[in-house]
Amino acid sequence: QPLFKLDHRLPCLHLVSAMAARIPVRLTAEQVSAAARGLSPHWKLAENSANLRRTFRFNDFTSAFGFMSRVALHAEKADHHPNWSNVYNTVEVTLWTHDADGLTQKDIDLATEMDKASSSAGLSE
Repeated sequence: QPLFKLDHRLPCLHLVSAMAARIPVRLTAEQVSAAARGLSPHWKLAENSANLRRTFRFNDFTSAFGFMSRVALHAEKADHHPNWSNVYNTVEVTLWTHDADGLTQKDIDLATEMDKASSSAGLSE
């Protein structure tokens, strides 16, 4: 008879609680409004504060793609990826955190990084 019985559920419970601790907290409407004041005025906030949107227009395709490459490196390091699309010199972006079902500090940080990256990438707007 063993001295103790191994409960294989314990590691799973620990993993679940660790994952829950990593889910970013959704910002309140007031927090979003305050944070948005630090962003470029070109960012548009959805009526329900559920996402941020912006259209970036660059001088050409190469500038737009270079911008996306710089942001992609930052996004990968931050483990937070934008919803975006590119057609020629235009990059359409919508930011929100899926796990929080709304905006979090990760979105504000990524928008700030996009503002910085766009200013050195031949932005034409």
